[in-house]
Amino acid sequence: MVIIRAARLVDLEHIAELHAQSWRENYQQVLSADYLNDKVFAERLAVWTTRLTTPQSNQLVLVAELEGVFCGFICLLGGNHPKYGTIIDNLHVMSANKGQGTGSRLLAAAASWAAANYKDHDVYLEVLAGNNKAIGFYQAKGATNIATAYWHTPCGNKAKEFIYSWGAPDNLAKGVVQGIANKLTKNLAEKVS
Repeated sequence: MVIIRAARLVDLEHIAELHAQSWRENYQQVLSADYLNDKVFAERLAVWTTRLTTPQSNQLVLVAELEGVFCGFICLLGGNHPKYGTIIDNLHVMSANKGQGTGSRLLAAAASWAAANYKDHDVYLEVLAGNNKAIGFYQAKGATNIATAYWHTPCGNKAKEFIYSWGAPDNLAKGVVQGIANKLTKNLAEKVS
């Protein structure tokens, strides 16, 4: 069973390593080989050390565990942007755990926190234009592409990204439920055929 809980300092290396590994797997087209091979873990470790030792007052970091083993995390910054609202700054799930509902559970917990603490702010995230798997996942959960922007990467590149929004936090919660229902319906239809 997947358990969602608040991140603790003991999760630091797991979070940094998964973040680095996710970038290695998905961002090869925008991050340099030198950065991905030699620098990404140390840089992510520094970012997460700061986030977990001196968190911003509007920050939430949750981790997912399957049978006591770390398998993913999510980070939100409430009311982060005056126009777009609360950002889901990070959502990463271990490759072996994808497709098992971990990302959906993390998003559901995020929606609950955002509704309780930042209900008057929309919920959004930024996703690289070439990250089609992530885009498909967010669209299946009800997110809509509302803008295009550019990410200035840690290695000095500029990468096109899309801003996806759910609008109000309740829409994210509904999108997660609908996404799960659609997946179950699809799985049942495949078993019947």
